[in-house]
Amino acid sequence: MIVKFKLNGKEIVKDVPVYKRALDFLRDDLGILSVKEGCGEGECGACTILVDGKNVHSCLMLAVELDGKEVITVEGLEDKIIQNAYVEAGAIQCGFCTPGFIISTKALLEQNKNPSSEEIKEALEGNLCRCTGYLKIEDAVKLAAKMYNKGSDER
Repeated sequence: MIVKFKLNGKEIVKDVPVYKRALDFLRDDLGILSVKEGCGEGECGACTILVDGKNVHSCLMLAVELDGKEVITVEGLEDKIIQNAYVEAGAIQCGFCTPGFIISTKALLEQNKNPSSEEIKEALEGNLCRCTGYLKIEDAVKLAAKMYNKGSDER
């Protein structure tokens, strides 16, 4: 089936088997390496992407469902505010889960410019980290929010 969608700002038109997962299509066919398979069951968040502004586990989505959508991965983030906040807060160890956390953070901050600790925990509950624990990740989200809010004050 032919799918036509926007990936990180670029129009994509590809023929894709109806049974292929979005995860496999993005990673294997399109070379989007930030999208990773951790569990394949929607439990770990390593494959998280933004689809029309909502964070989605791409392992649970078929590639044909991308048709007509706007998809953003870490490679397509226009600024590096969230990535920089994760580094500065020490929220990265092995890095395997980081792209999923960054995408979930982006989705949260698009909806809520100043999230509370509880709102952060709720927004990130679909992402697992086996290295850092979650305090530094929560700190990174708070730092990213602060950086975004500072940037909007200067505009």
